[in-house]
Amino acid sequence: MLTNRSMPRSDVIPVLGYPDVGEAITWLCDTFGFTLRWRAGNHRAQLNIGRGAVAVTEHSPGKRPRSRGRADPSHSIMVRIEDVDKHHARARQRGARILQPPADYPYGERQYTVEDLAGHMWTFSQSIADVAPEEWGGTAGQL
Repeated sequence: MLTNRSMPRSDVIPVLGYPDVGEAITWLCDTFGFTLRWRAGNHRAQLNIGRGAVAVTEHSPGKRPRSRGRADPSHSIMVRIEDVDKHHARARQRGARILQPPADYPYGERQYTVEDLAGHMWTFSQSIADVAPEEWGGTAGQL
């Protein structure tokens, strides 16, 4: 698998929503000993934990999680894979509800998002370039 400085080496990356990303970063780092990998403004960050990582995203407090069968925007699972297009085609062929088709992003990833049978969001991500966070507007922490 291609190495990308904007993406942790972990194959599975939880993505959790918080009302205040800055406060979440401080609390998770202070309380659990996580370290900042990178931060994009006040809406998204990645934190290190051992050999793993967690993504922190902005989630408005007024939004209620959706009921079964509808994606909950406060959390999702990210999985690094070798071939997003092949994976997407398989999921689509089997009737999965595609939320976002495969697309390339400036941080060096090609991703698509799908909803599972219980309404959980999954983003499958393929590294397509090694991109430093500063190159797409992020701020590097400890990589």
